[in-house]
Amino acid sequence: MDIGVCIASHVGDVGYALAAEEMGFSHAWFADSQMLWSDCYACLALAASQTKSIRLGTGVAISGTRPAPVNAAAIATINALAPGRTFFGVGAGNTAMRVMGLPPQRLKAFESYLKTLAPLLRGEEATFETAEGERLIKHIMPDAGFVNFADDIPLYVSGFGPKSLALAGRYGDGAVLSLPSSAGAMEGVFAALQAGSQGNLDRSEFYTTALTAIAVLEAGEAVNSDRVIGQCGAMAMAAVHYAYDQYRNFGHQPPNLLADIWEDYCQLLATYPESRRHQRIHLGHNCWVVPEELRFLTPKILAGTCLIGTQDQVLERLSDLSNVGLRQVMTLPNFDTRYQSLASISEKIIPTAGQF
Repeated sequence: MDIGVCIASHVGDVGYALAAEEMGFSHAWFADSQMLWSDCYACLALAASQTKSIRLGTGVAISGTRPAPVNAAAIATINALAPGRTFFGVGAGNTAMRVMGLPPQRLKAFESYLKTLAPLLRGEEATFETAEGERLIKHIMPDAGFVNFADDIPLYVSGFGPKSLALAGRYGDGAVLSLPSSAGAMEGVFAALQAGSQGNLDRSEFYTTALTAIAVLEAGEAVNSDRVIGQCGAMAMAAVHYAYDQYRNFGHQPPNLLADIWEDYCQLLATYPESRRHQRIHLGHNCWVVPEELRFLTPKILAGTCLIGTQDQVLERLSDLSNVGLRQVMTLPNFDTRYQSLASISEKIIPTAGQF
């Protein structure tokens, strides 16, 4: 199994990707959220100039904020800088859109986007739906060094539910997932992927990646120790943010995992004006935990949203998921402890996980 790192794109800390490469991480996924972080393509260009072997790509780029030809040209530019080690992850925008008070791109529009995007990533002609009608588009100067389509750019589609996973199976070379709770849950993921591909998906070739935050417990350490919260707290709170957005936008009830804190959390957010609440929901998103939210990080929520355990426990779970086809886990630790977190995973997890 590969172990990658998801990076909150920061133009002043491109050395983080270099450190990940030196520590043995396989992929660096640069997150794309225009109201939170630096531009992911600026960071990718810097990382491509400083690294040699780690695979580089978007983790994930957002369909609702950049037209398909713009994203295709941007990642093909990175592929010119890092040929053969560039990939493209894309999603409908669960955070990047919602932080502006907008819902993610709808599935019908997302499918249309993928139909245009997939051939463009191969340097081929595609049909592009515009306000003026359909247009046939293609990068018309691909051989002058501006972009690189000669080296493959794998397309990894983000999916959380059966319908979005079906789109990943239909159009993607792989899928980006939340961490499956069990081997059985991973089998359910593959069922949805297979449905989208109409049974044509080759599990041995299709590349699946799960996002989480990993913390290896020390002897006798509690799941909710200050050290663990310092490494995984932001990821755990991001799961709460997501559940609230699903409730707020679509009326979806929260998972049972959040039952004990849900009323208190909703009351907290209700104290913020509705017109700006979308800004407050994602404050600190996947970087740090704002002080007033620390009380929501119960052992149950931490363990249910992140990969936390002893070295043996973490490796056992990774092995179980690898056995049913999960190809990579990428970790997104808190911003302030990101280097320490990577060092721990590099020492205690990567040497064994690479043998699965």
